[in-house]
Amino acid sequence: MVIATNSRSNANGGSPIDIPALIDRSRIGGFQIVMLTLCAICLIIDGFDVQAMGYVAPAIIQEWGIAKANLGPVFGAGLFGMLLGSLCFSILADRIGRRPVLIAATLFFAACMLLTPLAGSVQQLIALRFVTGLGLGAIMPNAMALAGEYSPLRKRVTLMMLVSCGFTLGAVLGGLLSAALIPRFGWQSVFHVGGIVPLVIGVLMFFLLPESMQFLVLRGKRLEQVGKWLRRIDSTVVINQDTRYVVNEKAGKGAPVLQLFQEGRAKVTILLWIINFMNLVNLYFLSNWLPTIAKDAGLSTATPVMAGTTLQIGGTLGTLIMGQLIDRSSFRRVLIPVFLIAGVAVALIGRPEVSLLFLFTSIFVAGFCIVGGQPAVNALAGTYYPTTLRSTGIGWSLGVGRIGSIVGPVLGGELIRLNWPNSSIFIVLAVPALVSAVMLMLMQETSQRSKAQAVIAH
Repeated sequence: MVIATNSRSNANGGSPIDIPALIDRSRIGGFQIVMLTLCAICLIIDGFDVQAMGYVAPAIIQEWGIAKANLGPVFGAGLFGMLLGSLCFSILADRIGRRPVLIAATLFFAACMLLTPLAGSVQQLIALRFVTGLGLGAIMPNAMALAGEYSPLRKRVTLMMLVSCGFTLGAVLGGLLSAALIPRFGWQSVFHVGGIVPLVIGVLMFFLLPESMQFLVLRGKRLEQVGKWLRRIDSTVVINQDTRYVVNEKAGKGAPVLQLFQEGRAKVTILLWIINFMNLVNLYFLSNWLPTIAKDAGLSTATPVMAGTTLQIGGTLGTLIMGQLIDRSSFRRVLIPVFLIAGVAVALIGRPEVSLLFLFTSIFVAGFCIVGGQPAVNALAGTYYPTTLRSTGIGWSLGVGRIGSIVGPVLGGELIRLNWPNSSIFIVLAVPALVSAVMLMLMQETSQRSKAQAVIAH
């Protein structure tokens, strides 16, 4: 337990304020709503920009006259940049704070998006998508960490998943805007929109986004500001020069990554990494290749984009519904059946000679389970790790998982290059979802002997 005083003289007087307990018993007011909204908007832009390449791919293939498999490395480069961004900047955030990293990353990837329309070759696209990915990789871990730290326990998973729903909502908006923009203004316009909006969001965050109060108390920094934010959450709280702030955690020592494997966290950490890897193989294969595969199947120009949009709409609804179910039940009881259903839905997408309604239904269910399930996995990491490891825990879980997000699109490109039939490709893609379900079963078994018991089966 860490106790910090609100004065440089380290006075011992005054009643201590348990910050997490105060947040847990307080109602969700305007201050928290603004913070959660900013994080959600940031993730909307994140989702829009991450999926942008998948939506513009058919237009680039047609305009440049290249083989569709040539864009596999472009998809992979962006995701590799996100992988490195997640690993590096999540550690930095646990050192210097979530706020500065989140703002800087937003402004950085905005500038990179504005440069992307200048690309004139596949090689230039690869370089630009890699650099953009570095900034994008820092967004999710820090937005999720902040959302969790300002949410009361009774609604924490729901609010974290609601915020992370911004990512899938951004992907949906990306599909709708791409369908409208590309025929009129060309594929470059998608990146213009994806660059200008986050510049505005970054400025708003500079003035309105707070830092994690738990983080500041554990670091013994800016305690006067902590008092101001507490009063905005609960106007009845009394704070003076001698007020002490309490966070029932130990201050972190040593390398944050090594701490992920200490104090009984090793098994759950590894299982979380595997689940992220498997789910992101599916998520990014579907997000990047589904429009192109649908177009090759003979669908009209607008229908392939709508297929990708349907995937994200299913994910958005899945996120909204699953968050409430998990808060009322547990991660295990919700996610195990969800990933089992996902395996069936993915396999059905590749069935030949099915009706358009059947195809879109299968895509919707797959999006509900896979795209909607990813925020739940992120929330599981966010609720499992303590404050000093939260960004690192989420970031490294996502970072290692994003190896899967690279494997998925590249593997899809190779299977397409080998002329595998769609039915075989999607059967192969059903396997990772089933593996995720098995890993969650193992996690529950492990949790009976570890700290994860209170998280997975609360």
